[in-house]
Amino acid sequence: MYEVDARGLSCPEPLMLVSDALKSHPGEKLKVLVSEPHSRTNVEKFVKSRGLTVLVKETGSDFELTIEG
Repeated sequence: MYEVDARGLSCPEPLMLVSDALKSHPGEKLKVLVSEPHSRTNVEKFVKSRGLTVLVKETGSDFELTIEG
């Protein structure tokens, strides 16, 4: 599983990192870590708009998004 650590970053940076990871690791499950609620929402919408599934887990003050499809 490939991991993207975007904690502490504001949009659009997390989206750009996720987009790059999806391109460079096609078909691979991704784990994305974000710390901002709006980044969590934006990444979730972005992933779903591409027909992928996303599972969101709150871990303390951060969010862990597992993306597959």
